Amino acid sequence: MRDKNSAIAPGSVALAESPAEPPVPSETDRRVAWRGTMLAALGVLAFSMTFPGTVFAMRGFDPYLVAIGRAVLAAAVAAVCLLVARVPLLPPRRHLRSYILTSLAVVFGFPLFSGLALYGGASTSHSAVVIGLLPAATAAFAVLRAGERPRPMFWVAGGLGAVSITVFTLGQGGGRLSVADLLLVLALLSAGFGYTEGAKLSRETPGWRVISYALVVAVPVSLPVTIVLAFTTEIRPSFEAFAGFAWVGVISMFLGFVPWYAGLAMGGIARAGQTQLLQPLLTLLWAWLLLSEDFGASTVVAALAVLVCVAATQRARIGAMPPRG
Repeated sequence: MRDKNSAIAPGSVALAESPAEPPVPSETDRRVAWRGTMLAALGVLAFSMTFPGTVFAMRGFDPYLVAIGRAVLAAAVAAVCLLVARVPLLPPRRHLRSYILTSLAVVFGFPLFSGLALYGGASTSHSAVVIGLLPAATAAFAVLRAGERPRPMFWVAGGLGAVSITVFTLGQGGGRLSVADLLLVLALLSAGFGYTEGAKLSRETPGWRVISYALVVAVPVSLPVTIVLAFTTEIRPSFEAFAGFAWVGVISMFLGFVPWYAGLAMGGIARAGQTQLLQPLLTLLWAWLLLSEDFGASTVVAALAVLVCVAATQRARIGAMPPRG
């Protein structure tokens, strides 16, 4: 039996000995959940421009330089924020492992895999549909890493979403998966894992410090690699290339994570994470407005199918959330 004095971190899951009806949330709980959802939505708005920003950046910079160099730019901004706030530049030693894992996933993994996929021929709209499974991937990692226990419907809906993505990619690839599709899957898994690890850390540390520490921890690798790439790859300066690089470095890699991690911690990974359902549709909009990409009805249908499946996974997951301690 659990000690009555033990505490459960906000957003974590208690392993109840017997099923219990969830209590009716108070007005304060609703306000906190709503604030968390709004904060997460701001993060989604910032993230939805990541693919178009990456495409613009790669028009002037090597894809590896875009993927790694943006982490250095974001780390510089993060270090300034940490110094202004007069907090330590390094995370607590007891959380260092979690920060390293978060860094590997969201500082290196997602930017590198998604950038190479776009460079290898995947369109922004195609990539947006595949990455549309990100909320479901985040939820699956929350089961593995955060102890959440969703209903069976969660796995059914998640499986249908995966099938929808597979049919879509096979249809566009002439019956086979391309290397770009495999890279997008790796980017999807990296982001889902990193979001979950960061959300766990945000239960004890403000979201802006979580991403700041993840960026700072990566500097011993990101900085020397960026310097080497800057001197060994071709750079074609242009306004759109610098604008795209600035967006993915400052907004996508740092500022977007500030409200995102805070929203997940405040509103719950399950509830606030639903806002990411809008990200594929927003990215399709930016691809049309900024890149003049033409996408057919199959892309829209696939995006909507994924949205419905992921929405079902989130509802099933929320319904299974036991009461907080």
